[in-house]
Amino acid sequence: MTSWLHRLSLLVALAIGYLACVTPSVPIPPPSPEKVFFTLDAEEGFATFRYGPDPSFADAVVYVFNRDAGEGIITTAESNGSVLDTPPFPAIEGDEIVITFETDAQLGSTCVTIRDGQSNSGLECEQ
Repeated sequence: MTSWLHRLSLLVALAIGYLACVTPSVPIPPPSPEKVFFTLDAEEGFATFRYGPDPSFADAVVYVFNRDAGEGIITTAESNGSVLDTPPFPAIEGDEIVITFETDAQLGSTCVTIRDGQSNSGLECEQ
């Protein structure tokens, strides 16, 4: 009986230790349309993407996907959460671009209609 009680105590202690290490994660916010910048090359049909600093996205994997063209790019955010100008990807004014930041298996996404220059919340895609 003592051996069984000892094992049960050990299992309870391990379970408590495990649960103490598992804390709920704080979800990352969606990217802010106001920090999104595109440079469009209308003649060639390409765009580049840039994102202003946001510590929530430090070192994140960044996906920029053009829903209309079915293509995009994958890059990495800087340590301050910004994204430097990306390589060009297919895009024309009016295309819907989904921007996703991935940090520690968490995703934050937003969709904006592309135009040259700084984006804003008025350009968010209609669902």
